[in-house]
Amino acid sequence: MGLALAAPAAAGPWTWAKGEGQAILKAEYMVADDGFDPDGRRVPLPEQRSDAVLALFTEYGLTDRLTLQFKAEYQSGEDAFVDYEGRGPIEVGLTWQVWRDDRAAVSLYGGYSDGGEGRNAGYAAPGEGERDWEVRIAAGRSFEGMGGAWGPDRTFVDVQAARRIRQGLPDETRIDATLGGHFGEDWMILGQAFGGVADDDRARWLSIEASLVRRFGDWSLQGGWRQTVAGRETPVASGPVIAVWRRF
Repeated sequence: MGLALAAPAAAGPWTWAKGEGQAILKAEYMVADDGFDPDGRRVPLPEQRSDAVLALFTEYGLTDRLTLQFKAEYQSGEDAFVDYEGRGPIEVGLTWQVWRDDRAAVSLYGGYSDGGEGRNAGYAAPGEGERDWEVRIAAGRSFEGMGGAWGPDRTFVDVQAARRIRQGLPDETRIDATLGGHFGEDWMILGQAFGGVADDDRARWLSIEASLVRRFGDWSLQGGWRQTVAGRETPVASGPVIAVWRRF
């Protein structure tokens, strides 16, 4: 349960115990002056692009091996062609704990998403995309005392692979990874990578995010920075990420 209490704000391999869960309110503001062209070269955009997102993510343990997940977003932004504001995608899904021992876990996730007026994909125009179905497998492992005298007391690694079937947008394959380190009971450092490829030789993207989490009892505060480092037909976006977590 210790890892579940400090997991990143995304579906992961460690499910919640029955009757327990968390809610995360996350805000991010991404700005891009350049983009990656179809050959992966960095080129200037016609005008600066900005995207602001306020997202609510919740998890709740229906049983010790089955966790209900819900995510909703409100978005606003502008670029050289459009100025938009409205609801982003709403997603609901279930994570099933396939296997778990004292240090490792494997889970399967299935979810459904309803598109909104905002960007339903980072490479698409606002409003493009209707309904999505996702299947995801996640595996994670924790380690004790791997950091030495100045390193973390505990670390964990989490790797996830997903296939997203989309209506109104090309289907996608996604791979995400998280490396986390606990310093005592109240501090945690997260390093995350989010990558994906759209079918039909369309967009590709790879973003990295580094953040620090401070725990205050049942509450936690997260602050970090995200940066797009590679891609095709996708903006080179960067900006701050701030989140408030509440366990219940």
